[in-house]
Amino acid sequence: MDDETLDKIGETVVEILKTADMEEMTEHKVRKLASQKIGIDLSAPELKHYVRRVVESFLKEQQAKAEHQQQQQPEEEEEEEEEEEEQQDSKRRSDGKEYDDEGDLIICRLSEKRRVTIQDFRGKTLVSIREYYKKDGKMLPTSKGISLTAEQWSTFKKSVPAIEKAIQKMESRLC
Repeated sequence: MDDETLDKIGETVVEILKTADMEEMTEHKVRKLASQKIGIDLSAPELKHYVRRVVESFLKEQQAKAEHQQQQQPEEEEEEEEEEEEQQDSKRRSDGKEYDDEGDLIICRLSEKRRVTIQDFRGKTLVSIREYYKKDGKMLPTSKGISLTAEQWSTFKKSVPAIEKAIQKMESRLC
């Protein structure tokens, strides 16, 4: 078979592989689709071998790309972390306090996605203990959490020793 036809077969096979669901695609299906697309019977042994070489070459190339991306990923994650730190630093106002993307004062971070903040809502000061999610590079509050008025916070604060005592009692039962 001439080189031009082989090139056409190879290009068609690669085109099919690029759009294929690799979990479902088989070499036989690729050969059948390519045969239909270009109108050449690809069931002859030498053409089967040629299609197999093209498929194997494509798969090796995809594997090399995936490995390269995995090697690049840690570097990109480090760069993203540095950018986040810079953003957090820029959110610190001249008074040294840190504010979130909504302008609320961050009192502490309980975890990567949980924060305690002070906010002003309809003229009332609230203590919010809330989960956050990331969207478009910003950390935004979810509905998961609680907001307490100053009075509720004061009541809660007075109950902390009793809560700690109950936690210790429960933990001692578990041991």
